[in-house]
Amino acid sequence: MIRVFLSALMAMVFATRAFAADLPSLRVAVLKFGTVNWEMETIRAQGLDTAQGFSLEPLGLAGGAASKIAFQGGAADAMVVDWIWVARQRAAGKDYVFIPYSKAVGGIAVPEQGGITALPDLKGKTIGIAGGPLDKSWLILQAYAKATYGFDLAAETKQVFGAPPLITQKTLDGEIDAAINYWHFLARMQANGFRIVAPVNEAAKALGLDPDTPLLGYVFKGAFIRENPVVIAGFVAASREAKAILADEEASWDVLRPMMRAKTQAEFDQLKAGFRAGIPEAEPIDLRSAAAMLRLMAELGGEDLVGKATELPDGVFYQAGE
Repeated sequence: MIRVFLSALMAMVFATRAFAADLPSLRVAVLKFGTVNWEMETIRAQGLDTAQGFSLEPLGLAGGAASKIAFQGGAADAMVVDWIWVARQRAAGKDYVFIPYSKAVGGIAVPEQGGITALPDLKGKTIGIAGGPLDKSWLILQAYAKATYGFDLAAETKQVFGAPPLITQKTLDGEIDAAINYWHFLARMQANGFRIVAPVNEAAKALGLDPDTPLLGYVFKGAFIRENPVVIAGFVAASREAKAILADEEASWDVLRPMMRAKTQAEFDQLKAGFRAGIPEAEPIDLRSAAAMLRLMAELGGEDLVGKATELPDGVFYQAGE
């Protein structure tokens, strides 16, 4: 009886694999340890891709440059990037289209007991910044500091730029007074005695921007979308379903915990809460809000950041049925 059951089970496994092999694949370039892997793994583990008629293939790469090479060269069908980059590429004539993934953004992390309660308290201190001088969070926080406090954040502080893990570690070790980093690194810092003194979403709101506009998302080539409308619609549906599962089902996180590399329960809880807070609404992008954000980025970062995209190009954001 047991042999019969095992034989039937193996037959089901092989049949499922064979079915998935027959489906069109969707190759997404992702950072090996990026948070998007949590959504990718949920889609695959729950069979949300095959249920929607495609087979998801995450391609784990070492960095953003490698992802762009894979995507632009055709080794990947999509990658994860911010829509400001997509707008820049469209303004340069490339037919790239953005599908929202997350509205999670960072902020400035400072020690809980350091006495820093507002941006002017950073005068004379050293800020570690992940992402370089054109990091969008850094630019928004500069504009916010000037508009709210009349404080020149760049001129009145010393900046150190580096990779996110390095900035995190040097801040934890006390070598840097504050850190501007990606949200998941900040979540780890919050679990280790730090707090966010100036969240970027609050700064954006104070500047008249919509903090609910998702910054990160999947970028596809327009030709791929037009040639594979069913696969794209299925991917959008699977992505939303995965987010709903991660928002509501605690057990879904048990599968992800090893890849999250949380050292403590506090880190695990902060990472989970941060991901959930970043889940965007399944609503069309407010184009006026996006245009306002792009104009601010153009003003603050200039051509080095936005290229020729001083105004929002048509077609940046995916719309079902187009």
